[in-house]
Amino acid sequence: MLELVSSDIGNERRDRYLHWDEMRHRPPPDGFSREEWWLATKLARMSSRQKLPLRDKLGTPFWFSDSQHMHRRLHEIDQDASGRIQVPAEDMASTATRERYVIRSLVEEAITSSQLEGAATARVVAKEMLRSGRSPRDADEQMILNNYRAMEFIRAHSDVDLTVEMLLELQRMLTDKTLDASAVGRFRRPSDNVHVVDMEENILHTPPHADELDQRLAGLLSFANRRGGEEFVHPAVRAILLHFMIGYDHPFVDGNGRTARALFYWSMARSGYWLMEFVSISQFIRKSYPSYGRAYLYSETDGGDVSYFLHYNLRIVRQCIDDLHSYLARKMKERRQLERMFSEGNLAHYLNHRQKALLAHLVKKQDTVYTIEGHRRSHGVSYHTARKDLEELAEVDLLTRRAPRGRKLLYTMNPDFARNLKDIVELLA
Repeated sequence: MLELVSSDIGNERRDRYLHWDEMRHRPPPDGFSREEWWLATKLARMSSRQKLPLRDKLGTPFWFSDSQHMHRRLHEIDQDASGRIQVPAEDMASTATRERYVIRSLVEEAITSSQLEGAATARVVAKEMLRSGRSPRDADEQMILNNYRAMEFIRAHSDVDLTVEMLLELQRMLTDKTLDASAVGRFRRPSDNVHVVDMEENILHTPPHADELDQRLAGLLSFANRRGGEEFVHPAVRAILLHFMIGYDHPFVDGNGRTARALFYWSMARSGYWLMEFVSISQFIRKSYPSYGRAYLYSETDGGDVSYFLHYNLRIVRQCIDDLHSYLARKMKERRQLERMFSEGNLAHYLNHRQKALLAHLVKKQDTVYTIEGHRRSHGVSYHTARKDLEELAEVDLLTRRAPRGRKLLYTMNPDFARNLKDIVELLA
């Protein structure tokens, strides 16, 4: 035992947090058995244990190991999710640009969160429905629309405390027209036989009895709304644990997973992690869904050690942030390429300087609405010349012409602007 305790074999390596289910299949450190390796690991974890004001079905507190690897992950999130972002400041300062990125993430989260729960609608069809505003054609599309509306609801309520009424309203929005009306907008009852099962209908988790929900949810809401106090819990850890506990307590007949992921966003936004508004965690959870389920199971089967769930979700958040930075960098590169297309080469000969200036502005400010009178004033030309400039760009599908009833013509960026511009360049080559 002295040799075991004085060794360092219990320290986590390479940011791994292994459960016995994984460790028993790996070669142990030289001179030790797998059981000794597991014991040393458990002793190391227990030495840095932080108990939580959240309890399992037996009343035992959940806890996590406050390791250096977790500290590093949390430090990265503090830097990247509440501060810096690799995109020009003028873009993020633009309300229209920020809104475009937010809508992208809301659409992505709505689709993938629904797909995690079994929705089979194709992504292209789902995006078309959300962006066009048409009514859902089936239950799968309804689920996606519900998720989108719920994410908008969360976004609008990120500055208020979580209440029972808000929790019920969120579940109602998520399950509207996809669940029997008698189970919408209410907590489960003792008569509801609710279990978490796998694809073969094997029971993986039986939540606490419905009679305990009032007391358990009161404690969870207190934990969710707490901002400081003596028992400090890092805000990102708090958000992930809120996600975990909704899944563990399973307060609803259906919609628990979607509610849990939505509340993660609410908690992160409430704590100032504004960048999370632009990412989709479900997108990456879907890619590693078996690991998502195991993170729950490992936490429940290893004495309430929720470190498994925390480590998994911190990796997901890291992937989300990296993906957003890559997306923004790619968009900036595309923007520079577009700018070169109409400022250089054959296309430049077919555009006058006013049209070049308008397109350069449009690429940077994609939500701009142009009018003939506004274009005329900007360049000091006649109404006829200004109209000709805009109509020529509309004829080649770089602009879209709209004529609201009783109003002047409006010109906006064509939805297929980038593709159409490339087609024109190739045609002129």
